[in-house]
Amino acid sequence: MNHLSEVCEPIDAQSTPMARRVDDHVGERIRERRTELGRTQEELGRALSISYQQVQKYETAANRVSAGRLYELARELEVDIAYFFEGFDRDRPETPMPHGGHNRAAIDLVRNFMEIANEDVRTSLGALLKAIRDQQEARKERASSA
Repeated sequence: MNHLSEVCEPIDAQSTPMARRVDDHVGERIRERRTELGRTQEELGRALSISYQQVQKYETAANRVSAGRLYELARELEVDIAYFFEGFDRDRPETPMPHGGHNRAAIDLVRNFMEIANEDVRTSLGALLKAIRDQQEARKERASSA
């Protein structure tokens, strides 16, 4: 197997449902950590010498991540390899994370949030955002039950 096919192995239709769920979970964890660090798919791709499209394929589990690439991702994202498997529950179906690969506003929000030095301000801002989200959810629920 050549290096390119090892790194870019597409997930085939014959993958077991459990393997597919693991691939989905790992992809979501890659996206979560990249977003936590305020990095774009383009930035991560450059650091790994791959295209942003390949990063996107890993995050959406369209392509499987090889063991070697997972090691590189862990180093670049400053986590242990085990991070990518944390929270995986084999008995609970995964809920896909919304796509955020090119969502510049979300990346900017995370970067700006992380630059706020005062922990109390960050905590208050997080609580405000959660309250706004909860209010929107409550409105949706009222509208759907009406």
